[in-house]
Amino acid sequence: MLPKNISKLKVKDPGMFFLIAGPCVVENETMSLEVASHIQQICERLNIPYIFKSSYKKANRSKADSFTGIGNETAMSIIASVGKDLNIPTLTDIHTEEEAAFAARYVDVLQIPAFLCRQTDLLLSAGRTKKTVNIKKGQFSSATSMRFAVEKILSTGNENIMLTERGTTFGYQDLIVDMRSIPEMQKFGVPVILDVTHSLQQPNQAEGVTGGRPDLIETIACAGIAAGADGIFIETHPHPETAKSDGANMLRLELIEKLLIKLAKIRKAL
Repeated sequence: MLPKNISKLKVKDPGMFFLIAGPCVVENETMSLEVASHIQQICERLNIPYIFKSSYKKANRSKADSFTGIGNETAMSIIASVGKDLNIPTLTDIHTEEEAAFAARYVDVLQIPAFLCRQTDLLLSAGRTKKTVNIKKGQFSSATSMRFAVEKILSTGNENIMLTERGTTFGYQDLIVDMRSIPEMQKFGVPVILDVTHSLQQPNQAEGVTGGRPDLIETIACAGIAAGADGIFIETHPHPETAKSDGANMLRLELIEKLLIKLAKIRKAL
């Protein structure tokens, strides 16, 4: 199943998974365009529908001095520019009811962060924009409980909904991915995405910076496609070691083509 209401999503093979990918947060225009252009070219060759993702600000940080963004208007303008220049759909996170209408002026998809998936007013505000809404399943939530988040969006008359699996809390500093969540959430009649890179985070580290296991990105991504995920979510950066956010679990940009080729082969085999 492919996302609804995204006119710029290029679909040549309805059976192919779609990709949501980009840097964790907008750092500057040059890098955002570089990443999006590189991925777009690969996706066009492989017939993978592509949505560019980047956060315009990071509201959920462990430390007060962590990087949160380059300014809301500036970052949003960059995301919008990438979408316009490359003619591709775009996605960003929102955190409050007020941000829904603001972000809807710039992007095609509004994303609800996992920690906020139960915030009723936030979900209703996102739904009222009539934009496609991607709700990340909370690390504390079951797959079946996400039905209620879907129902909140539907109550606004908006049927353009996606759900994302991003791992479940396992102890204090790890996450696990229950692949059963994919078919369970597909029962709600919406596309289900596997967020590969966030599922490999190691949160709550003593130094206040989230860790990660990027060495397992291919393993989790292949398992997700084999389990029937409609879409794959990957954060990527030309130089993860210097990324301003989530560098510990991002995929190095130069490695994404090899991974997507393998995932496309798995999908075709299925």
